[in-house]
Amino acid sequence: MTHIHLIGIGGSGISSIARVLLEKGYTVSGSDRSLSSLALELQQAGVAVYEGHAPTNIKGADMVVRSSAILDDNVEVMEAKRLGIPVLKRSDFLGSLMEKNIGIAIAGTNGKTTTSALMAWSLYRLGLDPSYILGGVSKNLGINAHAGTGNHFVIEADEYDRMFLGLTPGAILITNVEYDHPDCFPTPVDYALAFKEFIMRLKPNGFILADHDSAVTHNLFDSLPPLTRGYTYGLHSMSDYRAINLKQNQIGGFTFDVVFTPESLPITTVSLQIPGEHNVRNALGVIAVHHQLGTNVHKAAQSLSEFKGTGRRFDIIGEVNGITVIDDYAHNPSKIKAALAATRVRFPGHRVVAVWQPHTYSRTHALAAEFIRSLENADLIIVSEIYASREKVEDYSSKELVQQMDLRKALFIAGIPEITRYLVRHLLPGDVLIVLSAGDADQVCKSVLSQLSERKA
Repeated sequence: MTHIHLIGIGGSGISSIARVLLEKGYTVSGSDRSLSSLALELQQAGVAVYEGHAPTNIKGADMVVRSSAILDDNVEVMEAKRLGIPVLKRSDFLGSLMEKNIGIAIAGTNGKTTTSALMAWSLYRLGLDPSYILGGVSKNLGINAHAGTGNHFVIEADEYDRMFLGLTPGAILITNVEYDHPDCFPTPVDYALAFKEFIMRLKPNGFILADHDSAVTHNLFDSLPPLTRGYTYGLHSMSDYRAINLKQNQIGGFTFDVVFTPESLPITTVSLQIPGEHNVRNALGVIAVHHQLGTNVHKAAQSLSEFKGTGRRFDIIGEVNGITVIDDYAHNPSKIKAALAATRVRFPGHRVVAVWQPHTYSRTHALAAEFIRSLENADLIIVSEIYASREKVEDYSSKELVQQMDLRKALFIAGIPEITRYLVRHLLPGDVLIVLSAGDADQVCKSVLSQLSERKA
C-alpha cells in the first residue's frame, strides 16, 4: 500500500486530494502550520495529521505532494529530497489522479467552486457517482472531495501557480477570464495566455465551453487543438447555449429556459435557489456540459433546483434581532460586485453593510480602482487591514485605499476584534451584513451573531 504525505493539508486544495487518496485505499499523512477544520475532519477520518512541519513527519512516505504555498526550503521537502523520496507539486500530481476518468475541468477567474459543485451534484443525482475535487464544501454532498466508482472526474482547475497545466481533461468549462493573481501573472496578457495554454491540453474528441459574456474568452477558441470542439454559453443572443426568460422565483434564485442556439433547440428549464445572475451563468454552463456529454439534461436541471450552494459562497450564517449575516469568499472585484448584487436581489430594500478583508498585497495594490468600484453597491463599507496570505507583509495599508473611497460610507478598521465591536454597536434591525473575505475575517460572522444574541438575552 502506497503512503503519500501531503504538505499543506489544511488548505482546500490539498485536503481534497487527501480525501480522494484515503477513499482509494492509500495510506495518507499530512502537515500544516495550524490545523484547519478541514485538517481536523481528515484526522477524524484516519489521516495522520501533524501540526507544524518537521522532518520526522514524512517517515514511511513513498511520495510527498506539496501545495503551491510550500517552498523548497520547507524542512519536510528538504528531508524528502535528502532521502530520495519523490516530491511533487499539486499540479503535477492531479493529472495522474484523474487520467483514467472522463475529466471535467472547471476553470475561470470567478465561479469555479460553485460551478464545480453544481457539476458534481448533478452527476451524483443522475446516479453516476462521480469523483470530484472542489475548492469548497458542497452543502448537498457535505464534503469537498470524493473518489467515485463512475467514469467522470470533476475538478476545480485553479489557474494560480498554473496548476491547471498539469491536467489533460476531456471537457473544459471556463466561467470567465478576468485578470487576477498579479503575484503569479505579471500582466493581463500573461494571465490570458495561461488559459490558452490550458486549452491546448484538451484531449482529442473533447470539448470546451466558455462564457460568451466574458470578453477574453472569445479569443480562446483560436487555440483549440485538432479534433476538439468549442461552444459558448451566456445571456448574449449570439451564445451557443443561452439562458432566456429569466424570472426571479419563490425559492431565492432565478428560473430560466435553456436553448441551444445553433439548432434553435429548447433544452430544458432550470430553477435555482442560490441567488444572483452570476449563478444563472454557472448553472447554464453545467447544463451545456450535460448536453455535450449526452446525459439527461432534464434530470440534471431538476438536481440544480435542489442545490444549496457551497460553504463560504453567499453562505447565510444566521439571523438575530432582524439582522442577517452572510459569509462570502469573494476576494476579487468581480466576485465582490456579484455578491453585493445578489444581496440586493435577495434582500431588496434592506441596508447592506459590507466588511471587506483585502487578500494579498499584490492583488489589492494592482486592482485598487476596480475594488473601489466593486464595493459601491453597499450602504456601509468597513475595510480591514490586508490579509497577507502567502505574501510577506509590505509597507502598504488598505487605509490608503479607503482614503480614495466615498468617506461618507466607507471606513477603515484594522483588526477583526475591533470590527466586531463596531458592528455589534451599530447594526440595526433589518440590516444585512455580508463579510467578504478569503482570509480569516469570516470569524466576524459567528462573533457578531453570538454577541448580538447575548445582547438580546
